[in-house]
Amino acid sequence: MKRLVYWQSNFKHTHSRKPAWKQQPLPALSGGTDSGKGGGMFNTLYEWFWWDRIWLPRNLTWADLEDKDGRVYAKASHLYVTVPYALAFLLIRYMFERWIATPVAVSVGIKQKVHLKVEDNPILEVYYTTRYRNPAQADIAGLSKKSSLSVRQIERWFRRRRSQDRPGVLKKFREASWRFVFYMFAFIGGIAALYDKEWFYDTREVWTGFPKQSMLESQYWYYILEMSFYGSLLFSVAFDVKRKDFKEQIIHHLATLVLLSFSWCVNYIRIGTLVMLVHDTSDVLLESAKLFNYAKSEKICQTLFIIFAIVFMVTRLIIFPFWLIHCTWVYPVHHYPAFFGYYFFNVMLVILLCLHIFWAYLILRMIKKFLIGSLKGDERSDNEEEEEEEDGSTATEDESEEQHKTGNGLAVDEKEDKNGCFGCLSPPENICRSKTVC
Repeated sequence: MKRLVYWQSNFKHTHSRKPAWKQQPLPALSGGTDSGKGGGMFNTLYEWFWWDRIWLPRNLTWADLEDKDGRVYAKASHLYVTVPYALAFLLIRYMFERWIATPVAVSVGIKQKVHLKVEDNPILEVYYTTRYRNPAQADIAGLSKKSSLSVRQIERWFRRRRSQDRPGVLKKFREASWRFVFYMFAFIGGIAALYDKEWFYDTREVWTGFPKQSMLESQYWYYILEMSFYGSLLFSVAFDVKRKDFKEQIIHHLATLVLLSFSWCVNYIRIGTLVMLVHDTSDVLLESAKLFNYAKSEKICQTLFIIFAIVFMVTRLIIFPFWLIHCTWVYPVHHYPAFFGYYFFNVMLVILLCLHIFWAYLILRMIKKFLIGSLKGDERSDNEEEEEEEDGSTATEDESEEQHKTGNGLAVDEKEDKNGCFGCLSPPENICRSKTVC
């Protein structure tokens, strides 16, 4: 705590809680002096955004959250450090996946699958990247005319192109390994930071003495590291494995960052740490279940998935709405009248709750399939088995076509004699593999 107070005192004048417009004028947007029309409009919007009545309860101002009387408060300017920390997380992740996760994956028998690269075709590539990955039959006929390729060649090109973009098991294992390690340390750190706090056991204590609640050093690092991690996930979203709930994941990351930023600025830090801990609890189990699934340890994977499902339902659908949202919706109005920031914070929590309900629905579908013995993959993932079957049929079709193109009549007859005239269309024997999560 002494280190944090000393650190805060060194930057007190440069990191004041008071918004910048109360300290010095802002430059105009279009150059020139601050009296310009663009600068005046920007200053007005900035003043309106930081207006006390929006974010703070009545009779409170930003001056009430200045460091004084031995209390240290969170400041909006502290959040700037999350950007370089997020970039640092990306670097650490790269080194972790390359030097730790990859050797571990290889040791459990996971190898990088090499997909056939499609031939360059600008017409088909433009259609694939700008319109649809799986074109309709009518579109295939039109593309066939434009590209001077047969319908069969068009279909094969799109199958190979989809296969080329599909992430392999090694990439999924590395990604799950990184998230598992972070969530595990975040969960342990959250428990260490909260186990001796009164509000961890009684949520009414969250608002005791609000807003004059001094920030602890453990709370500072818990917040900064969590926000930096979610920021790194947003930075890497274009390179990570994309699932069916891709949009929901983006909404979740953004809502989480907005919630954490808002709670940081208005000193809702106590409830913010509880929200982070509730989320980290089930995430550890999910990522560990994925790791054992990719390593083909089905029994351990299924056991972890069942535990994860139970913990998810308890933390996200019981504790989160009936303890945490109840804490932010009911107790604050006992201390001060409702204001915009109060409604804003609760609406963002409800958005997270809606996402939890959506994911709980997918989990229940997976449990249903698991109980009846028909579970083949993660409900959030694309149907990999169908695409693998396409790859298998494509490979055999290619072999057959090469036989027709380059082989003589005797070679073709030998092929037919072994497998029959439709032997080349037989699917591979190892298409279906039992999966629990992807």
